[in-house]
Amino acid sequence: MQVPTPGTERRTLTGIGVSAGTAVGPVAVMAPPVGVDEQEPACTDPEADGQRVRAALAEVAESLRARAAALAEGPQRDVLAACAALATDKALLKSVDGQLRGGAGVTRAVHDAVEVYAAKLRALGGTMAERVTDLYDIRDRAVARLRGLPEPGVPALERPSILVAADLVPADTVALDPASVLGIVTEAGGVTSHTAILAAQLGIPAVVQAKGILAVPPGSFVAIDATSGDVIIAPTNADTAELAVRAAPAEYGPGHAHGHEVKLLANIGTAADAAAASALDVEGCGLLRTEFLFLDRESAPTVEEQAEAYAGVLRAFGRRRVVARTLDAGADKPLRFASLGPEANPALGRRGLRLSMAREELLDAQLLALAKARAAAPGCDLRVMAPMVATQEEAEWFVGRARSFGLDRVGVMVETPAAALTAERILGVADFASIGTNDLSQYTMAADRTQGDLAPLLSVWQPAVLAMIRAAVEGGRAAGKPVGVCGEAGGDPLAALVLVGLGVASLSMAPVKLGPVRVALRGHDLETCREMARRALAAPTATQARDAVRDLL
Repeated sequence: MQVPTPGTERRTLTGIGVSAGTAVGPVAVMAPPVGVDEQEPACTDPEADGQRVRAALAEVAESLRARAAALAEGPQRDVLAACAALATDKALLKSVDGQLRGGAGVTRAVHDAVEVYAAKLRALGGTMAERVTDLYDIRDRAVARLRGLPEPGVPALERPSILVAADLVPADTVALDPASVLGIVTEAGGVTSHTAILAAQLGIPAVVQAKGILAVPPGSFVAIDATSGDVIIAPTNADTAELAVRAAPAEYGPGHAHGHEVKLLANIGTAADAAAASALDVEGCGLLRTEFLFLDRESAPTVEEQAEAYAGVLRAFGRRRVVARTLDAGADKPLRFASLGPEANPALGRRGLRLSMAREELLDAQLLALAKARAAAPGCDLRVMAPMVATQEEAEWFVGRARSFGLDRVGVMVETPAAALTAERILGVADFASIGTNDLSQYTMAADRTQGDLAPLLSVWQPAVLAMIRAAVEGGRAAGKPVGVCGEAGGDPLAALVLVGLGVASLSMAPVKLGPVRVALRGHDLETCREMARRALAAPTATQARDAVRDLL
């Protein structure tokens, strides 16, 4: 039983759940960075000070590489390796040299150089903007080394705790032990940040954008529900009992809303993910992000290299479906070998299918590789879909292209309001659709999904976003084609009930979220899900929509 901190009143903070689960425990606060040395002398020898800064950054990079080497192959290792490379980036070092020549002391030079570099990454948007958090971590570690002080990081935990921070960085997140870190709560962060991804991989419940959490005294007991995003300060025994019910082990088998079957599928981003997910009680892969073969390369992977990787995924899932999304590059996922030149607004530029239409040879090689992979995995159920489809003409072009390679199950992603509103026409051409709720929310609400302070606008509970999902599903129904969801909303048990009520045929999510979603579906019949959808659609605000649905639980 928890012992509330004296004088602490029960209250609830609401953030955004990014890694499903529940937890109750005492707060442990991350050690803050040491900051710039305000008493340091001005630089009088830029060359010598430049070497000193380079040595500190090299030590940071080596420390990150050592942490990466100690991990098994997978997303955690890749993220740390990318951070290590960022610490010795030539553009960053050049910016430091400029600050030193201007007279800045060594720690001030690092701080200001990072701010210049961070501004450039923010301007690029998307995943590049999310790397600002990684950049600040490198800054803080380098400044601590230059000052001869301990680096910021996770405190020594005397007992299992809820880790609280302004934000978490990959170098700290990958080293977390789920046995001692019961949950994570941050004031900043985004739904697609490295912290969110890594927390989900580790199975640690996590809530971001919980404003006010840093004011909670260390040692105070809190309870978190990373499905709803609620953080309860000084929870009662009734609160913890309710969380225990929500955390009950999942039943196995397909997703059912009292007899109405809903396909539950896994989102995977690497071959290693496929091997792990295929061993679970899952009905297939609803989103294979093929970008893992293309990013951070100087040239495109060969047809043979792609075919081998895709065949491995297909064999892992056997006769279960695998939906491969063709290359979704551009904007926040630029390719060195497929640049179409600078764009004023990359998120609205030539990304996804638009890039494939401009560089047809890339798509043709991928479609050929997928066809070869299918032939090498007898009995597999391969389906392909295109990202960022906005018009019927684009759908016709992609479907025709895919079928010319013998691929007969061809679909599209619904990520734009245009595709949602014309879904009936688009699905008159395509065989199925999958709603990417992350991008659909971004484009519907005109809010960058990588900008943490805009997160409330990106909620699937926003009336406009729910209306777009309804339009897409109704278009699919009119065309007689299934429409699924493969965005973050599919892994939120509460939102999943509404999506099923709207008529969504399948839900694809991070594997760690499958259990809670399966339990939620089995606890409600289809008519209740439909009533939840009706209430959510009728609500004037996102908060009221979610509250209206929770009232029916």
